[in-house]
Amino acid sequence: MSQIKILPTGLSNKIAAGEVIERPASVVKELIENSIDAGSTEIGIDILYSGKHLIRVSDNGTGMDREDALLCFERHATSKLSSECDLFNIKTMGFRGEALSSIASVSRVKLITGRKNPLPAGKGTTGEEGVYVEIIGGEVKEIKDSPAVGTSVEVRDLFFNTPARKKFLKSNSTELFHIIDTVTREALSHWRIAFRLLSDNRETMDVPVSSGSKERIMQIYGGEFLDGLTGVNAAAGGIKLSAYVTKGDNFRNMKSHQLIFINGRPVKDHSVSHAVYRAYDGILPRDKHPIFFIFIDIDPGKVDFNVHPAKREVRFQDKESVYRLVMDSIRETVKGERAEFVKQFTEISEADFSGQRSDAYQASISSPPASGGPMVSENSELAYKPSLPFIYLGETFIAVSGRGGLTLIDHHAAHERILYEKFLKGISLNSHHLLF
Repeated sequence: MSQIKILPTGLSNKIAAGEVIERPASVVKELIENSIDAGSTEIGIDILYSGKHLIRVSDNGTGMDREDALLCFERHATSKLSSECDLFNIKTMGFRGEALSSIASVSRVKLITGRKNPLPAGKGTTGEEGVYVEIIGGEVKEIKDSPAVGTSVEVRDLFFNTPARKKFLKSNSTELFHIIDTVTREALSHWRIAFRLLSDNRETMDVPVSSGSKERIMQIYGGEFLDGLTGVNAAAGGIKLSAYVTKGDNFRNMKSHQLIFINGRPVKDHSVSHAVYRAYDGILPRDKHPIFFIFIDIDPGKVDFNVHPAKREVRFQDKESVYRLVMDSIRETVKGERAEFVKQFTEISEADFSGQRSDAYQASISSPPASGGPMVSENSELAYKPSLPFIYLGETFIAVSGRGGLTLIDHHAAHERILYEKFLKGISLNSHHLLF
């Protein structure tokens, strides 16, 4: 007797759901991306109990007719691919046709949809008609007419029929964090679309249509956050880069706010991330991390999106070109942005100092050493300036520069000396030298 069997459709869909649908945020991501592909300009997301009880995504996109509304829940049913060639020229967010069938197999789904624009007579529905479809655990339970424009997908009781998956869901706060993070990523990469997120009937996010990625960053994170970033724009070899990266010393202790988007798709790419860190060589302190929002537009034929079940990773045809463009353009921008900061070290005028320079210091900056080589002194006088520019060298020393040379200071010892001087000035001390 043969030991190899063809898996039932319901079981194969549940297996696929294990790859595509990891948690409520995965459902939110797939439904939002369907709405984006439908040409929506407004997308609303409603969740209850961090998506465990309800996820509803509504849009004003093109919608579907009755035939498409039923076909969309079949596995590998998609309107975005028609031939093998299309697989290597992907211009849409979705393409495999696995999301809706996977979601429907592990939840209770209600779909209400209608064509946004009327079709020619005899070739489809009008804009006033719509359809309601209810599916429980992958089985169609009800189909009826329902006036609608656009699409609304309601997903209830996620993993109700796969308790082994459900018990691995995290706390409500953790699952909500992942949903907010997912909506934020999609909103950042699609700034022409308005997003609204309600959690337990409370507004969590509401961002209108914006004029560009810069405005969208400000809408989500605020103006003060945006002020800590500098813009980068570059193009080479058919690759366009638009980025917002750390300005000055606006570094973080954790790898937060590090986002990469390829052709509008949020992804994780270690090569691009490494290129950003390389751009900050010599600037980035130890155990600190830059902020970056990287937007890359590239010919779809030169990047493969079909390398991860959840489409979180990509593969570039010419990874080196992308790496070089990101590293070189960010490095040049950061160097230019820091030019004024560096200028403080190399062009300090005497008028900037509030105190008087000593004769020894004046001599040190006006007269080169007799030997013609560099001069090193263990006790040189340093003119005082309230906002003296410096750079940390490790955890002990700071470097202070002027036209007279480079001074290294043990800032711990300097701080102790300052406290000591304040102590001496604050007490009345009569001292006498000993005879011997």
